[in-house]
Amino acid sequence: ISMNCSLPHRVLLSSPMEGQQDRLCLQPLWDFVTAKEPLIKSPFFPVLFSFTAYMAFCLPYVALDFLSIRLPDLRKYKIQPQTYPSLGMMVPCIIQSAYHHVVLIFPVTFLHWYWRPMDLPVTAPELPEVLLQVAACLLLFDFEYFLWHLLHHRVPWLYKTFHKVHHKHVSTFALTTQYSSVWELLSLGFFAAVNPLLLGCHPLTEMIFFLVNIGLSVEDHSGYDLPWSTHRLVPFGLYGGAPHHDLHHLKFKSNYAPYFTHWDKLFGTFTESHPN
Repeated sequence: ISMNCSLPHRVLLSSPMEGQQDRLCLQPLWDFVTAKEPLIKSPFFPVLFSFTAYMAFCLPYVALDFLSIRLPDLRKYKIQPQTYPSLGMMVPCIIQSAYHHVVLIFPVTFLHWYWRPMDLPVTAPELPEVLLQVAACLLLFDFEYFLWHLLHHRVPWLYKTFHKVHHKHVSTFALTTQYSSVWELLSLGFFAAVNPLLLGCHPLTEMIFFLVNIGLSVEDHSGYDLPWSTHRLVPFGLYGGAPHHDLHHLKFKSNYAPYFTHWDKLFGTFTESHPN
């Protein structure tokens, strides 16, 4: 009994120091961000951050698309090796994404900036808090997207009117990630923006979640099953990844969740993918 009683006492004594260490771990990063406060608080920052992050995640896969045509050792990682995107397929995706960011995303983020100015706290969040909240945001987004996606496939009018454009390419490539209708872009953008607010996330946590979310989404559409792909790192088949979502674009009637597999398994819409 004395051992059990003393353990919480030690934990309580060490918690403030551990919390300070966790915070100090991210403080230099947060200091770097807040040093750019005029930019961060600018109404132009959200749209610049969004488009720059999206293109940064896409470019390695674009390079891989061009290289794997010429290098057989890379071709084995292509999920659908018989199809490759051409420059003529890529350019319209880039143009549409840039147009949507300027014409749609910027006005929305400007209104958000006007009504709810960003507050930058002095201290960084603790690392465990960041990890927990990013995971929670991802799980919540995964659930919201699953319901939205299922509904827009099961209701023919919704599919034809709003979601069909995203299925133009049966064999996906990174730049098709945001190739979608205005309604789809705004709906999913709303989910991604509101979840950190609902969970009371620190601005740094919000930024990290956005980067993780867009990175995973681009990976989903990349068309590649690489040795370090996320679904290979998450055990027990809990994460679908690129093979899971590629199969959705190929078959249309299964694998509606963007990241994790549990909702498709629970609703009977899961189809097993066959990674390379």
